[in-house]
Amino acid sequence: MLPHNWHTYDHYGYAALAVVGTFLAVIAVHWTLRQPRWAGWISTLQGVAPPFINIIGVLFGLTLAFLANDTWSAHDRAMNAVFKEADSLRSIVVLSEQLAEPLRTQARSALAQYGKACADEWPMLAARKSSQEVTRLADGLLTMLASKQIAASAGENVQAMMLRKAIEIRDDRNLRIGLSQTHVNPLKWLGMAFLGFLTLLSVAVVHIEKPRAALVAILLFAFAAAPTAAIVLIQGNPFQHPTSVTPAPIIEAVSGLPG
Repeated sequence: MLPHNWHTYDHYGYAALAVVGTFLAVIAVHWTLRQPRWAGWISTLQGVAPPFINIIGVLFGLTLAFLANDTWSAHDRAMNAVFKEADSLRSIVVLSEQLAEPLRTQARSALAQYGKACADEWPMLAARKSSQEVTRLADGLLTMLASKQIAASAGENVQAMMLRKAIEIRDDRNLRIGLSQTHVNPLKWLGMAFLGFLTLLSVAVVHIEKPRAALVAILLFAFAAAPTAAIVLIQGNPFQHPTSVTPAPIIEAVSGLPG
């Protein structure tokens, strides 16, 4: 029986299915080519020009490239959001120098608590969830920076800059939460699998008069396509292994602050 959160990591299953399914298709096509009872009908398929492969192959390659671009773009956007969030935290730390005590310590303590809570939230992002505690701390930080005491201590210009950075922190966190919800689109991958199967068939048809050459050709295609698709699939969530984005920049931004 599958665990209740199996869908959180289903892209690993899709990756395994892509590899296994590709090589099962290779076996099925090769077995069909070697069946004597179909030899007469198969022989009538001879004469397909080799350049024909390019038509379907290009469609397959473009589809896989677009899917890979979506995946790696999500990873880059998540990493950029983390660095921007860390930069905003660091900016507020610098601007807090304009605050008198005890407001300076209070502001830095709020930043430290937020940063620590963000680091603790990372396993939840991997499971496509988010922490209400981090939301509460972000709201509390924004409320504190908007207070009259901050305006009186640092001045309205500095307060406005701090508020802008606090809002950016919330925006960047919302972005990484949204990216953590990235999920495999079965329809997109079904379309890619269909084009891959058609490409495999076209390779076999071009070499139909030489079964051994056909086997070598479709195996080469399988060894190129299946691992590539699997690599793209296992990177479906930018907060999951093997290439997960880390909270290190956020932790570093608030290190040394009183918590």
